[in-house]
Amino acid sequence: MHLKPGISKTATICVLTWAFVCTPMFGQTPEPPKQDQTDVLRVFTELVQTDVMVFDKEGHFVDGLKKEDFELRIDGQPKPIDFFERVTAGSANEESQLAAARGSSNRTNSDTAAPAPLDRGRPIFFYLDDLHLDLGSLNAAKKVISDFVDKQMAQNDEVAITSASGQIGFLQQLTDNKTVLHSALERLKFRSYSIRDNDRPPMTEYQALQIERYDRDLTSYFIEQTMAQNPGITRNTAEAQVQTRARLILQQADNVTMASLGGLDSLIRSANKLSGRKLVFFISGGFFLDTQSGSTDRIQRITSAAARSGVVIYSMDARGLVTPGGDASTETAFDITNRLERAAVGELTASQDAMHALARDTGGKAVFNTNALGPGLTKALKETSAYYLLAWRPEGETQHASKFHRIEVKVIGRPQLAVQVRRGFFDIEPAPLAAKSSKSKEPEPKKTAESDLRQKLGSAYPERAIPISLSLSYLNTADKGWLLSTMMEVPSALLTFETVGGKQVAAVEVTGAFFNDHGQPGGSFNQRVTLQAQPDSLSGRGSVRYSYLLFLQPGLYQVRVGARDPKSGRIGTTTDWIEIPNLKTTQLALSSLMIGVRPSAAVNNNSEAGESIADSLEVNVSHRFLRDSNLRFAVFIYNPARGPAADSRPDVALQVLMVRDDQPVVTTALKKISTDNLTDFSRIPYAGEIPLAGLPAGRYLLKVSVIDRISKQSASQETRFEID
Repeated sequence: MHLKPGISKTATICVLTWAFVCTPMFGQTPEPPKQDQTDVLRVFTELVQTDVMVFDKEGHFVDGLKKEDFELRIDGQPKPIDFFERVTAGSANEESQLAAARGSSNRTNSDTAAPAPLDRGRPIFFYLDDLHLDLGSLNAAKKVISDFVDKQMAQNDEVAITSASGQIGFLQQLTDNKTVLHSALERLKFRSYSIRDNDRPPMTEYQALQIERYDRDLTSYFIEQTMAQNPGITRNTAEAQVQTRARLILQQADNVTMASLGGLDSLIRSANKLSGRKLVFFISGGFFLDTQSGSTDRIQRITSAAARSGVVIYSMDARGLVTPGGDASTETAFDITNRLERAAVGELTASQDAMHALARDTGGKAVFNTNALGPGLTKALKETSAYYLLAWRPEGETQHASKFHRIEVKVIGRPQLAVQVRRGFFDIEPAPLAAKSSKSKEPEPKKTAESDLRQKLGSAYPERAIPISLSLSYLNTADKGWLLSTMMEVPSALLTFETVGGKQVAAVEVTGAFFNDHGQPGGSFNQRVTLQAQPDSLSGRGSVRYSYLLFLQPGLYQVRVGARDPKSGRIGTTTDWIEIPNLKTTQLALSSLMIGVRPSAAVNNNSEAGESIADSLEVNVSHRFLRDSNLRFAVFIYNPARGPAADSRPDVALQVLMVRDDQPVVTTALKKISTDNLTDFSRIPYAGEIPLAGLPAGRYLLKVSVIDRISKQSASQETRFEID
């Protein structure tokens, strides 16, 4: 890829083998992808596993424990521990350790020397029960999540913000893009879901629940009030009216609660496609469990699904410190007998029971009765960063039973230690909460190769049978505006080669789709590519590259690409987000940060090296670099300010920061960008190079920041890469 000052910006896009240009047209919203609910914990073909956290009195994780320190009981009966290991959440080794605990893979000797692991980061979900959040609670929840994204989200973490009502829409996706996460928060609006009727005196949901549970004192109050407002009716008739009224209120409440729990259940089940342990923050304003409507069974289903998906729930009550009796906006009945006040004594605790059960039974904790949700979130992140993994062999006779098994774990001889462990699991997983009955289930359409690839492309999580690299870069062209270049790379070693006409050839189907931030589709491509084997293709070093060009308006977009080997049927997909700025605002802006490599001697980062650097930048689609190579980058600076004089030039300076494990490893001094030999000051090119020799293997973040000294504005771009 070549970048030259003053040349046409269209020429700077590297068109690899095929390139098509079209104008996007957004229309109907696509159907939401179906969620995969395949179990990852095979109870009867593999070992059963659970994660355990142990803390001392100060709340610190107790390290250094061994298998013989633990006692495991299933349904009260002692069980031998067949697998034991300490795991760091989000580490590169976590996936293989979990697989080994299930007995589904052969592990290498732990003493064997291995390269430094590439930190995967942690998948973290925020599930906001906005069906049970008042305005103040919603704002508190949004603030704590926003602070987490800006200040605590680790370099390689991926985060999703979802809601019970679904109002976030297309942005409810796992991502490391902070712009997407903040946009998701902005979509959360207060929605009133008050569970009341118009009868008098007013009856709250908790009062209806108490009446349903035969609280005679409270029931008598409503019977007397009903008789006073309806002279002539008998006490039996009034009692029937009160009970009917309470049941109708509870039915309304149950529909809302079912929507909240059903959404949480679906989120947990869909997360089973992700490797490693997942952390879910369940943020609510509290709700009640109606035992007659099967709420206890629902909680057990969710906690069992969490065990199979490796999900730990931390429940957070966004109401904070709550005073008994509600606030001034709550309509209450007049009662000189204080029966209503006595009945409301346990209301707060009852509204937190389900949240507490979800946290406790999945090995997490509840964060209640505090206005400082941030420290609770920070503590949860620290507590769940490491855990012990225990696995045991199930009893054969349980293979044909559907039973909820209780798990108990303790540290032998150390009762002062607090043990957090999942409370249980079903040996045969029950149906999801939101599942339709078999009578109403429509037959699935016949699956074809094309529909299978489309379905995988629309899935909530990437398909990794074929690893795909995706690189998105945009540049502003003088005549047509923003041009987005989508480059995908497929390893040829995972394709099926066959002999045709005496030559080794393979085919791969590539597809892609573009969506705006509301999920409305725009451009797309679908192509079958045939390639002939080269010497490095069969040795595993070669790859197939495909490029697609698209003009877009400013905005936030998601690109989804997929590839399929028609011979083996293997499919791979991946997604990425990109935000294209609006240059009409006259704000300082940058193009995408494009990175590549040159195998020749290192050159220090600078713009004055000119074409010796820019002329040879070839985009590295996979963003993987060798340790002895030189990373080269290029960026365009748009809308720099100029002084009042006619011959004034922009005064912009640039700084480069490279980060590994949230720690800076390379930081350059702020340096003025030369504008010599430039005629178009609205688009200033810059190229630089950083030697990677001596840096350890791992995942890195490259951030380029530009400061306009005249307008006092700044802008930055960042990209991720790995050193092998």
